[in-house]
Amino acid sequence: MSSIINLSCYKFAPLDELESRKVELLALCKEHSVKGTILLAPEGINFFIAGTREQLDVVVGVLRGIPGLADIKPKESPSSKRPFKRMLVKVKKEIIAFGVEGVNPALKPSPKISAQQLMQWLDEGRPLTLLDTRNEYEVRMGTFTGAVPIGVMNFREFPAAVRQLPEHLKSQPVVMFCTGGIRCEKAGPFMEMEGFTNILQLDGGILKYFEEVGGKHYDGECFVFDERVGVGADLKETPSVLCFNCQMPLSRADQRHSAYVVEKTCPYCVNGKTNGKGSAKQAGCE
Repeated sequence: MSSIINLSCYKFAPLDELESRKVELLALCKEHSVKGTILLAPEGINFFIAGTREQLDVVVGVLRGIPGLADIKPKESPSSKRPFKRMLVKVKKEIIAFGVEGVNPALKPSPKISAQQLMQWLDEGRPLTLLDTRNEYEVRMGTFTGAVPIGVMNFREFPAAVRQLPEHLKSQPVVMFCTGGIRCEKAGPFMEMEGFTNILQLDGGILKYFEEVGGKHYDGECFVFDERVGVGADLKETPSVLCFNCQMPLSRADQRHSAYVVEKTCPYCVNGKTNGKGSAKQAGCE
């Protein structure tokens, strides 16, 4: 069993002294050979880091000492090697780019539903709409059975896509989900601003669902924004890869396609450049 652990976590909480914290955290992570990305913003923190248990404990301990971050609970997954080549700490305007004024998850979050409760509701066949808020190339790798994809290539397209949803959904139960939950933290309040009255977000996203209840009601794998590309319901790395040319995630079936040539083309760009992961430009998007 590999000793490398991947941690992912976000927290919406007012943060200050961002530049000094950036310098301190970068030095700390380098000192303890931790690699990945930490995003800091006035609205909170979002991080994806990898290392041994001992290395990560030091970094998480320091993060919990920052006012507002004492209760962070990172999600864990194993890997055979560190899926990051370097350590980055960045100060951003937002920890997840959205660009809509008035959306403040720290002050006004949408209600959440746990993985166990969602599985129970799906077992019971409750009438609800599962709304996949992720990018199209992520949805293609796997999603919940019967889920409705929002139909975007970048999260900044989400507001416009919401306004195209059927009017009747505004009064019906909608459970939204994404990879780790962070996109739904902003998507939910925005949908409430748009008149949706029964919005729930899957707490911890797909990764937490896998961790707590496995892959029941889920088809395929979950795309992740690091060198693993995808993880299965057991949270272990899948054989999926990124196309060298267009950065589109490719499943094992895609890699068997005649258009797939290593470091040249794939079924999605053989007739011209297409929009893959590289078009998102959202490091550590969850």
